[in-house]
Amino acid sequence: MDSQNVVVIQPQFSTAQQPGRWQTGLMDCCSDCGVCLCGSFCYPCLGYKVAGDMNECFLCGTSVAMRTLYRTRYNIPGSICSDFCITLWCPVCSVCQIKRDINRRKEQGTFW
Repeated sequence: MDSQNVVVIQPQFSTAQQPGRWQTGLMDCCSDCGVCLCGSFCYPCLGYKVAGDMNECFLCGTSVAMRTLYRTRYNIPGSICSDFCITLWCPVCSVCQIKRDINRRKEQGTFW
């Protein structure tokens, strides 16, 4: 008797990235005190540095759009609503978290 192989599941090709994560928490200032101090005493300067690192307009460094752009670039879970709430109620922590993440990704060679 001749047996035939029947394909039940087709091979899949996926371009989806694995979910990313933040390198540090939102309130994790002690992991990089320099960034925390810069954000506390010169918030616009830190926003300017973040925007410069991401090759964006310097006026956007502290915005919801910048946080959303960064999060989507590295496939970090979240939503525009959560980005809005974080930048509204804790803007310094938001920019500090992004800058700490940029610094860590640069050290790891994964920042682009």
